[in-house]
Amino acid sequence: MSDERPRASERTSIVLGSAVAAVVFLTLVGAMVVWPSSWDMLGSMQTVEDGAQWVTGEVTSENADDGTWGVIIDGEESEGEQTLLETGDPTLEIETGDIIRALQLEDGTLVFSDFERNTPILLLFLLYVVVVLAVARWRGLGSLLGLALAFGIIIFFTAPALLDGGNPLIVGLVTGSGALFVLLYLAHGVNARTTTAYLGTLAGLSVTALLAWWAVDASQLTGIWSEEGVHLEFWYRGVSLPGLVLCGIILAGLGVLNDVTITQASAVWELRAARPDMGRRELFSRGMRIGRDHIASTVYTIAFAYVGAALPTILFVSMYQQSIGLTLTSADIAEEVVRTLVGSIGLVLAVPLTTLIGAAVVGQDAVVMDDAAAGGDGEVAGDAGVRDDAAVADVADDASGETSVNGPDA
Repeated sequence: MSDERPRASERTSIVLGSAVAAVVFLTLVGAMVVWPSSWDMLGSMQTVEDGAQWVTGEVTSENADDGTWGVIIDGEESEGEQTLLETGDPTLEIETGDIIRALQLEDGTLVFSDFERNTPILLLFLLYVVVVLAVARWRGLGSLLGLALAFGIIIFFTAPALLDGGNPLIVGLVTGSGALFVLLYLAHGVNARTTTAYLGTLAGLSVTALLAWWAVDASQLTGIWSEEGVHLEFWYRGVSLPGLVLCGIILAGLGVLNDVTITQASAVWELRAARPDMGRRELFSRGMRIGRDHIASTVYTIAFAYVGAALPTILFVSMYQQSIGLTLTSADIAEEVVRTLVGSIGLVLAVPLTTLIGAAVVGQDAVVMDDAAAGGDGEVAGDAGVRDDAAVADVADDASGETSVNGPDA
C-alpha cells in the first residue's frame, strides 16, 4: 500500500490549464454574443394599479357576518384595523395571528395576496448554512459562496439575456459553463482533480444541450402549458417559450451531473493512489466499475426529482380516461418526460467521459507522486485531510474484484 498520492505533472498541468483557458474564452465570447442590451426589463412589469401598494400586516380579527378580516398593517399601527376583503376561495384558511401580504388600494381597502413566509424560510436557510458548515467546514463554505455566485449569474445574466431575446442554447451553455467554473473551483479547490471533473461535466453538459436542442424541436414542446409561460407570452412577446424549455433542460441537471463527475474523478484519483502501478487502461476499467454504481443510482434520482416537481400535473392529467402512452406524450407531461430522458442520457455519458479524462490525467506518465502528508493533488487548506489508508485499500480491492462500490466523495 503506497503512502503517496498522485499529482499532475507540469506537462499535464499545462495541458489542463490550456483546456480550461479555452473553455473560459469561449464562455466569454458566448456571453458577449447574448449579452443583454438593457436590464430595464427586470422589474418592468406593472403589477399594481396607480395609487395601490403592497403591504404586510397581521390578522387581528374576523367578521363572520361578511367574511372579512381586520388587519393591522406594518408601519400603520396608529390607524388601527383595516378591512381585508373576502378572498372568494373557500379552501383558504385565514386565522387570527397570521402574517399576510396584501394589496392596499387607493381607498385603503385590502385585497389578500399571499401569506408572509419570510421567517420560516429564513430559519430553514440558517439551519441549512449551519449544517453545511458544521459537516463540510471550509469546503462547505466554498460551496455556499459558489452557490451564491452561481445564482447571481442566473439572476443578472441568464434572465436578462433570455428576456432580451438571446439565443437560449448559447445562454444555457454559457450559464452552465460559468456557474460550474465558480462552483467547482470554490468548493473543491484549484487542482487537476477538480479540472478533470469540470471538463467531464462540460462534456456531459454539451451532450445534454445538443439532445435538448433536437428534442424540443422534434417533440414540438411549446412551453405555453404552464401559467408562467402564459404570462410571459402575454407580457414579453419577444421571449421564445420553446427556447425557455430548451434552456431549462440544459440547466436542470447541472447539480446531479456535477455530483457524479466530481465523485467519479475522486474515485479515479484514489485508485491511482492505492495502486501507483496502474496504467491508463486499467484505471479506466476499474474506475468504470465504480461508475456503473453512480449511473444506476443517479438515473432514478433525477427521474424521481422531476416526478416530484411535476406531481400536481401528473395527478391532473391522470384523471382523464386515456392510455398511459397518451398521458406520457400529452403536452403537460411530455416536457418533463423529455427533460428526464435528455438529462439522464447526458448524465450517463458523463461518467465514462469523466473517467476517461481522469485516467488520462492521472496515468503513470502524467503524474508525479507526492507524500500523502503534503496534501497531494494541490488541495487547499481546510480539506478533510488525508484519507485512511485502509479505506483507500478497500476501494482498490473492490474495484479490482467482481463487485463495485460508490466512489468516495471529492
